[in-house]
Amino acid sequence: MPPVHAVLFDAYGTLFDVYSVGLLAEQLFPGQGQVLAALWRDKQIEYTRLVSMADPAGGRYRPFWELTRAGLRHACARLKLDLTREREDQLMNQYRHLSAFPENREVLQQVRALGLVTGILSNGDPAMLKVAVKSAGLQNVLDTVISVEPLRCYKPDPRVYALGLQTLCAARPDTTARNVLFVSSNGWDAVGATWFGYTTFWLNRAGLPPEELDTRPSFEGRSLHELLPLLQRVNGGSA
Repeated sequence: MPPVHAVLFDAYGTLFDVYSVGLLAEQLFPGQGQVLAALWRDKQIEYTRLVSMADPAGGRYRPFWELTRAGLRHACARLKLDLTREREDQLMNQYRHLSAFPENREVLQQVRALGLVTGILSNGDPAMLKVAVKSAGLQNVLDTVISVEPLRCYKPDPRVYALGLQTLCAARPDTTARNVLFVSSNGWDAVGATWFGYTTFWLNRAGLPPEELDTRPSFEGRSLHELLPLLQRVNGGSA
């Protein structure tokens, strides 16, 4: 396979722990925290697909922040939880400052030390991503943060993955999709990126079974730390 020029990371679930909101949710709704966190995430992703598929031209697009709030409201209604305005604001603020996985900074620093470009390609809108990156202290280890917002659609629409490639090509025109390693903890995202043509790494922290779509990501691992030996092997010890 060709050498890797850049590594693009999914944000939510990959660099930022979307289920960390379960701790606050448990305080607000004892016994329901983890269930709420899981249902909230599922509904959030379902809404991104719904607005993308219902109108590919972007007429039904709503920012990720709005869909996240809508997902929270639906999840609480489904679980029959009393979501007051105060509790909603608390949970949404917690989502804005999601816990980052502890190995993020070290791994990103090591990837950049190999001479590779690092970036985020995310469904998140720019304001959300800016706060999350700053809260995690990752500003100086990321070269670019790419949001789907200009496209008014969400992953796994191939236009999103194309936007990532176009952004990277502005700095290095010889970059092809295969020269980009796309890292995601979401199996469906890894499959979508593989279909687009990226070299992919499925960060399968939970040891989940693969998607049954006759497509496997290029690589799979349980930790971000596995990226470094992979990149050194693929690039023959150099960028």
